[in-house]
Order: sequence, then structure tokens, then C-alpha cells
Amino acid sequence: MRAFALVVLWVLVVPAYAGERLSGSNVDVRTYMAFKVSEAAVQKLVPPGWESSPPPAGPSKGFNVLVILIDSLSASNAEGKPAAPLRGGVLVIPVKKKGTDAAVPMVVFGIVVPEVAPGAYGVYVPGKAAIERKIKSAADGKLTADETWEIEAADGNAIVAQLQYERGATTKSKLEAKVYSGAKPEFFRIYRWEQVADLARSSATGVNRVAKVSFKGSGPKLAALFDGSEQLISVTSIPSYSRSIFLPD
Repeated sequence: MRAFALVVLWVLVVPAYAGERLSGSNVDVRTYMAFKVSEAAVQKLVPPGWESSPPPAGPSKGFNVLVILIDSLSASNAEGKPAAPLRGGVLVIPVKKKGTDAAVPMVVFGIVVPEVAPGAYGVYVPGKAAIERKIKSAADGKLTADETWEIEAADGNAIVAQLQYERGATTKSKLEAKVYSGAKPEFFRIYRWEQVADLARSSATGVNRVAKVSFKGSGPKLAALFDGSEQLISVTSIPSYSRSIFLPD
């Protein structure tokens, strides 16, 4: 069930680099919301020489923007010392170099707490993140999750998401990926992580345990993407995400 756990198909196993070095690590709770939005709006966020490359199959088939809502529980630097945890919302686009077939994830924008901006990718703006998560356990064993994410930047960009869904079966995976920067596309980081994933909604597979959902992206960077015509392709809860980050020499 590897494709199920990946959520998106452009997470690839990457080779070890002889000179790679540890950059840091983190443990998060995350929610992924995959959307299909205007390709013209997406392409404006992609650097020259690259193009949007939505996955042709999988539980998030056809999406071109992934909104990653992050509540980092702990973070550490390369020496293992505590670092500022990332809380906020990050936009990732599946892209490929023109003339090639291999799609990769590219971080193009994010609103995060000030201690983390502009981030290693150089695309985060400082903001405030108010996050509320609740789990209700009924007498019959049914688990219901409620989430509210209110993320706002000083430049007027904002992400507001509200979700209510029934918890389902989870999949545990160990994954690797190279993730690129939209501001400096020659730069990438290598992620190796373990996660527990709960696919709560997928238009491609027919899974839907989401009872309530609302999403609004606004402001100079986000309004063109989320103008009311966007389609929500999938929702995935990641209650456990433990990652090590490496840089190639």
C-alpha cells in the first residue's frame, strides 16, 4: 500500500550522497490538503525552466497544489540542540524540469512563525499560527477529529482551514524525497522520514470520511490560486511525522 501512504506520487527514494550531511530533524503533526487550481496561476509560482506536473494516478490524482498544515512538536539542529519548531502553512507544487519526465516536489510559499522565516528554501513569510485540534472518542469506539488552522501573515496572505472527519485505518511508512526550492531551484534538501497517514478523503478512490471542510486562501500570493474555482482532491491526516533532513555537499 505504498502509494496510499505517499499521498502524492512524486515522493521518490533518493540515493545517499557520499558527502551528505545532517541538517536537522523534527517531529510534527500535519494535515495535507491537495487541490486542483488554475494551471495559469500555478505556473506563475514555478521558476523558469520548470513546469507544473500533476500526478496521473494515485489518491491525489490530478492535484497541482498541496497545502501542508504543520504543527511541529519538536525540532533540532545538526548538533542535536533544540531549534525553533515550524508552525504554519506551506505550499508545495509537483513540478518537473522542461524536457524531462521525473516530477519532484517544490516548495514555493509558506506562512510560518517568525523564528523560522524565510526558511532554508527562502520562500516563507513570517506570520501567526493559531491551531486547534480535538479528538472525540464515542462509546462505540468511533473517533472524530476536529481541526481549525488560522494562519496569517503581516503582508495580507492568510490560510484558514476547518475540518471534521472520522478517524480511519492508518498506514505506517518509511519514505525519502528530494525537495526543491521555488526561489532557488538548484537547491534541494533530502528528507528521510517515518509517518503514520490517514487518508480521510480522496476523489480518485472514493474515500470520504470528511463530514465538514472549509478552506480559504487569501492575500496577494494566494487569492489567485484559491479564487473559488479550486477543487479539493484529497485530505490526509498525518498524526505522526518524524523526519531527518540532509544536505548534499
